[in-house]
Amino acid sequence: MSQATKRKHVVKEVLGEHMVPSDRQQIVRVLRTPGNNLHEVETAQGQHFLVSMPSKYRKNIWIKRGDFLIVDPIEEGEKVKAEISFVLCRNHVRALQKEGLWPQAFSEVAEKHDDNSNRQTQPELPAEPRLSEDKSSSEDDSDLFVNTNHIIPFLLGRFFPLTVHSLSSSLALTF
Repeated sequence: MSQATKRKHVVKEVLGEHMVPSDRQQIVRVLRTPGNNLHEVETAQGQHFLVSMPSKYRKNIWIKRGDFLIVDPIEEGEKVKAEISFVLCRNHVRALQKEGLWPQAFSEVAEKHDDNSNRQTQPELPAEPRLSEDKSSSEDDSDLFVNTNHIIPFLLGRFFPLTVHSLSSSLALTF
């Protein structure tokens, strides 16, 4: 299976499938990502531990702080105590809340997370158009990125007192 096909199936599984946690699984919230495909999470009871991301999700699904996961416990781990089995999106959280399977400790956090994501999707428009800013930004191009890997002919004239015509004739003589 190619990488693109694998990614397509993983994304389809995460976005489309409705997942209900089993008795062994639990819902957790991501606190931070220390690296190496590990995520520090918090349970509804307030316990903090690390979870590992399985290889099928790596470079296919991105997990950020505040996201909710369903994890399977790992008995042999000291620091890493669980493995991610499912990444919950906003629709999954709403469905679990309607079914009464959502932990009460995460109810307020999920509502705030929903409100913040809704606010970010609505762009704020300025009250008045500001024409003076547009004029000044077009006049001041000194802050634009300049690629120093390419020598532009008009810049050569700045460093060498040769014109472009004399530069081309002198280059022909030196090589």
